[in-house]
Amino acid sequence: MGEARSRVPAGNFDPRGLVRFRFLSGLAIWFGACAILPAQAQNAPGVTDTEIKIGQTMPYSGPATAFSTVGKGQVGFFKKLNDEGGINGRKINLISLDDGYVPPRTLEQTRKLVEQDGVAFIFSTLGTAPNAAIQRYLNSKKIPQLFIAAGAFRFGNYKEYRWTLSGMATTLRSEARVYARYILKEKPQAKIAILYQNDDYGRAYVAGVKDVLGASYADRVSEASYELSDATVDSQIVSLQATGADALIVAATPKFAAQTIRKVYDIGWKPTVILSNVSVWVSTVIEPAGVNKAIGVLSSAYMKDPSDPSWDSDPDVIAWKTWMKKYVPDADLRDQSYINGYNNALALVQVLKQAGNDLSRDNIMKQALNLRNLQLPMMLPGVTANTSPTHYYPIENMQMMRWDGKQWVRFGGLLSGAEHAAESGGQ
Repeated sequence: MGEARSRVPAGNFDPRGLVRFRFLSGLAIWFGACAILPAQAQNAPGVTDTEIKIGQTMPYSGPATAFSTVGKGQVGFFKKLNDEGGINGRKINLISLDDGYVPPRTLEQTRKLVEQDGVAFIFSTLGTAPNAAIQRYLNSKKIPQLFIAAGAFRFGNYKEYRWTLSGMATTLRSEARVYARYILKEKPQAKIAILYQNDDYGRAYVAGVKDVLGASYADRVSEASYELSDATVDSQIVSLQATGADALIVAATPKFAAQTIRKVYDIGWKPTVILSNVSVWVSTVIEPAGVNKAIGVLSSAYMKDPSDPSWDSDPDVIAWKTWMKKYVPDADLRDQSYINGYNNALALVQVLKQAGNDLSRDNIMKQALNLRNLQLPMMLPGVTANTSPTHYYPIENMQMMRWDGKQWVRFGGLLSGAEHAAESGGQ
């Protein structure tokens, strides 16, 4: 609001009482006019005429360092964006801190970002447990927790956590539903084994399989879990083989996914192996496991794979590779975690463009919940992002793929991980 100013009319006749009357009347008119003007939204902390300051935490150390490429890629993305002028004249200042994938440290670092660094919002923090650790804190302060790099179903609970929005990836639970439906289609009488990480990440896969199998789950599924602190999962694989299961769902992070593939092969077990999408990377999973030992392993995709020759002439993939070589020159282009981070960053750009000059936290969240058929350049054709005030899962479609010894090969059409996809006729 501008400063109120009064000016005494020119002339000789200026009794003190008349001046006061005119001054007070002018103020009354001025305040009355202000009362009917629309209120100007106050920009979020960290927003100036030239900058938008945002924050995140990443596992730059600890047991999940393989995923830190999400943050490394996003640092490069915003450097490119800022070199090109930013968004609506404002540059993005991304503060990316190490939390070691330790939830209490995630909370400590996030509080620092909010209370000391003064960020506008939290963007793309990685991990189910880390995001769960900060969810209540951020929501209590009405701070957007946007496009998180975690796929747990809990992050779409809009009734309890209005300020938390899933990222540009399918949820773990939806992904597990797709796998369970695929197994039942291919092997209607299959006995299923699940290896899962003993936290919200792993349990989301168990929940998705239960969604599909219902009452038959107890009779058809065997479970084995592991802790992040475990050295190997060899004993769990041996115990699951003993159940006679002919399908294995691996809800594991890269280190343990590689161990699983190798152990399954070495003991001569030949189930249908389906790997969590977060562990499909060639450099950190397939090669450590043995490229030949992984032949036939299945997973799913919703993004373009830049190592797939079928995308060699795709202009969006060419543009992505060009950006990576310039801004993240030491990166392994086969690591699809960079694409996850890229997609989240592009979605944020869209939100901030929609927000325009109203960069209040409330409007930023409003625009994040107003994405309509957003086709990101590195998504598979037909996979679009949609959000609304009652829909917090932007991506729900995916396609099955198989490792052939050299690369992942996609097959079949798009599948939906929505809870009632089969009943409603969705694929």
